[in-house]
Amino acid sequence: MSHKKAGGSSKNGRDSQSKRLGVKVFEGETVHAGSILIRQKGTKYHAGSNVGIGGDWTLFALKNGKVAFQEKKKQKYDGRVFKDTLVSVI
Repeated sequence: MSHKKAGGSSKNGRDSQSKRLGVKVFEGETVHAGSILIRQKGTKYHAGSNVGIGGDWTLFALKNGKVAFQEKKKQKYDGRVFKDTLVSVI
């Protein structure tokens, strides 16, 4: 006969790895061509001048320069107005 009661099992104890998304370089900072500016899923931030967008929506610098953020108002077809944030390298 066993001397210990069976230990219970748990359905918890798992978590996915963090994806390290977010803004990597802020406004006014100097960057080199190829530098990653923002890691994101979807287009929360849009590519402005001298900024490229990767297959996973990563924004990266196409030229050396300083980073600038700009909000631009856009209107949807039903009349709703919203703001797009453009990231540029100047």
